[in-house]
Formats: sequence, structure tokens, C-alpha cells
Amino acid sequence: MRRRTVLTGLAAASSVPLVAACSGGGESVDTGDGQGGGTGGGAGALVVAISAQPDQLDPHRTTAYASFQVLENVYDTLVVPAADDLTMEPSLAESWETSEDQLTWTFTLREGVTFHSGKELTAEDVVFSYRRIIDQELANSYRFATVADVAAPDPRTVVVTLSSPTPNLLSQVGGFKGMAVLPSGVDESTLTTQADGTGPFRLDAFSASEVTLSAFDGYWGEAPTVTGVTYQFITEPAAALTALQSDQVQWTDNVPPQQVASLADDDTVELGNVPSVDYWYLAMNCRTAPFDDPAVRRAVATAIDRAAITQAAKFDAAAPNQTAIPEDSFWYLDYAPYEADVDAARALLEGAGVSGPVTMGLMVTSEYPETVTAAQVIADQLEPLGITVEIQTEDFATWLDRQSQGDFDAFMLGWLGNIDPFDFYDSQHRTGASNNYHGYSNPVTDDLLERAATESDQDARKDLYDQAARQIVDDASYVYLYNPNTVQAWKPGITGYEARADKAVNFETVQLPS
Repeated sequence: MRRRTVLTGLAAASSVPLVAACSGGGESVDTGDGQGGGTGGGAGALVVAISAQPDQLDPHRTTAYASFQVLENVYDTLVVPAADDLTMEPSLAESWETSEDQLTWTFTLREGVTFHSGKELTAEDVVFSYRRIIDQELANSYRFATVADVAAPDPRTVVVTLSSPTPNLLSQVGGFKGMAVLPSGVDESTLTTQADGTGPFRLDAFSASEVTLSAFDGYWGEAPTVTGVTYQFITEPAAALTALQSDQVQWTDNVPPQQVASLADDDTVELGNVPSVDYWYLAMNCRTAPFDDPAVRRAVATAIDRAAITQAAKFDAAAPNQTAIPEDSFWYLDYAPYEADVDAARALLEGAGVSGPVTMGLMVTSEYPETVTAAQVIADQLEPLGITVEIQTEDFATWLDRQSQGDFDAFMLGWLGNIDPFDFYDSQHRTGASNNYHGYSNPVTDDLLERAATESDQDARKDLYDQAARQIVDDASYVYLYNPNTVQAWKPGITGYEARADKAVNFETVQLPS
């Protein structure tokens, strides 16, 4: 799922796409410091099951939620979302100030922070990290669209100069670990399989079957209470739940949706089930006929029944929505112009001059089974419209490659960990933006998103995002489906963990039963 695509990349993060790709190979990659190797954790280690393998471990390049489930515990950002309300609070930066014209942000770094390699954190590391993202135009460079300069006037001070006010700068630099601070001078060629962060856990080994972390003794915050974390990859939700209930693992977020209600009263597990800031959607390729015609995309949006799709994919652990932002947010827009109406959809197709049968390849991945389930329902719903859906189930590596190449008619995706409305809409729908894989382009939408990104007045900013959301929905750039809950399960007796709305997985405060 996108970062924080899901897919990818979730990002979420702060939004992560939920797409992830398999890195392949079966050999463990040791960090070379004598702490690699080992499986299953060990005494005092937490063993967890996630549904997909990280595609890589470079936080500035990956957009895979599976990667960030690991990286969340290895790297830090200047600021970080609070668990309760996702407001930004200090992390590597202990404080910050904003100039009166809102064009200069000055961050003061906390003292006594070291990387896992032993290198002391300085402002130059922040400058290096941000310049790397900007200069190499990496996955999250769009977050720095208004950044004119990043400077380190002294070892503890970082000054970010903006070309225009950026009210969401804190969530841009701290919403998820795609904005992690790396040590300056790091060998960038090693970052796909190795890591040197300042977080509570250090990377020991990364293989095709698992990732192992160990507690970092030099962590600047409160020391972890477990000795390490081992991530195992279990694609099938039923198998992940069985592994949890049979004590093979102690935590999983791969819970069968049809069992969420019954698990709430099951004393073999503790269940976390909270509304999330994620959304799932269908995207059609705006460069490929007939989906390049907004009327055809609107016909698809009109023919589908979101409630039925949501129930099939997530049962009661999601809410249908026709926009991206969930109902309990200040930024929510109550706009639902589409009703499940095949006759109205057929009229839209005829108005677009589409009279014959249409075939739509719909790309999904078995590593997130809800995409397959939702696609099957969508295929049934579009059949009466004369659209034959060919469900194309790919592994993540192939899915990701096809998405980046634009080799699709349509795909299912999810975005995770969104905090600010910018995260929900900007990079996905601006012309040529980094996550606009489906090729949508509308100058009206571009103008609204560009103005919203720099509008300081909250009410005026919400109005601009509301207008942009209406245009995106009317154009069916994305056909939004639902907002899922964050659903996770762990062994009874484990304390110090909570399921979060942004799906960030933080294990530093976890305590195992004695």
C-alpha cells in the first residue's frame, strides 16, 4: 500500500501507498556488525506476522507499507505524529520556530542522539537527507515543492527556507519514515538491504523469509522493553491468525476481515480495531481508451455498489466513501454524487459513444487478498453494463513494475497513514505528480491543489480542498471505495502497544508477558 501505494504505499504515511514489491532471493543480508542471523527472535524478542515482504529498506525510495512496518522502528524523523490525535510532536527536533512571514522554519535538534553505527546526529545529517530527497527527486520529493533551501548554521540547528507558506510542513517532514534522517556520508548503495538509523531498534538481518531487529542500547528515548523484533511474512490472513493463536507469532495485522466481529469476544487474542485515515480505491488509466474519457470513468463509478464491495472486502471493518477523507475528520467532505444505477451508467457510456463491449484488465495482488475479493465483486457489478473485467492477480514485484510503466487498464490501490488533506489528494491528482500513475490531468484540479497547499487560513484551505475533491470525484480520477479500520491482533498479556489511526507500527514500548 503506498506510504506511509496500497497499495503502495500505504504511506503513508505521511501517506504511504500500499504497493510493495518482493526483493527476491533467499539469502539473509547481515549488517556486518556481528549481530545478524538468527530466526524466530529469541528470549525476550517479539515475533510478528505481516502480509508482505518489504521491497527494500531505503526509506527515501520505498513506497511499500510492508517496508515501513519495519522502518518505523529503525529510523526517526524531526517530528512525529502523536498516537492519539496525529498532531505533530517533537522527535529528533526538540523544538522549532516559524518566522512571522511563515517562510523560515528553524528546528533545534535534541542532544545525545546517535545512529546505530555510533555516529553522532548533527544538523548536517538532516541537510544531507533532505537534499538527497530533493536533488535525486526521490519518492517524496513532492513534499518539498515549496522548500527553497535547507541549511545547518550550527550542529544543532536546521533552517528550512520556503518559497511560499507551507502550513503542513510538520506533517510533510514527520508524517512517516519516508522522511527519515540518514547519516551524512552513508554508502547509498547499501540502503536497500542495510540500515543505519537513530530509532529504538537496529537492523540485524533482512532475508526473503524474515527481518530481524535488535534493541538499540544507545537509543535516545526510553529503551525498548523487548530484546528485538522478528518480522515473518504470512500472506494468507487465516494462516496469520492461526500462527497467532498457536503461539508461533505474538502480533499480526493480517486478520481475516470476516472474523473481526467474533474475535472481539475471543479470549485467545487481544483485538485492536479503530477507524483509520486510510482509503482504498479503483484507478483507471486516463491515457488508455476508452478510460481516457471521463464519461466512461463516471459510468464505472455509477455502476458499482460501494456498500456491497466494502462488505465483501472488509465486512464491518470499513465505511463506504466516495471521497478520500473519512467522516470523522475536520477535512471530510460530504459529497456522494454516484448511486449504484446500471441504467444511468449505460446512458453515460452511450453518451461517450461507447456502444460495443468493453474489456477492462483490473490489476490486483494476492498478497493483499481484499483487492482480489473487491475485484471479483466489481467484475460482477460491471458485467450488466457490458464491461468485462479481467482480474489480473500479480505478485507485488510485477504489480509495482506494471504500475510504474503505466501497463494497466485499471488497478486497486490503497493509501495509508494520511494526516493532512495534502496527503490524500496532492501527489495522486496533480498533473505529472510522482504518484499520479494513472495519468489524470485537469488544470482546474491543479490550480485548486496548488493554492490549497500554500493557504494558511484553515477554513479557506478546507474550501479549496473541498473544491478539488469534488472535481476529482466528478472526473473519476479515482473511484473511491471505502475507508477501512486499523485492525490488528496480539497475544493476551502483551502490554504497551496500541493500534493507531495512521497504521504506524511502533514496538519500542511493547512488554511481553512475564
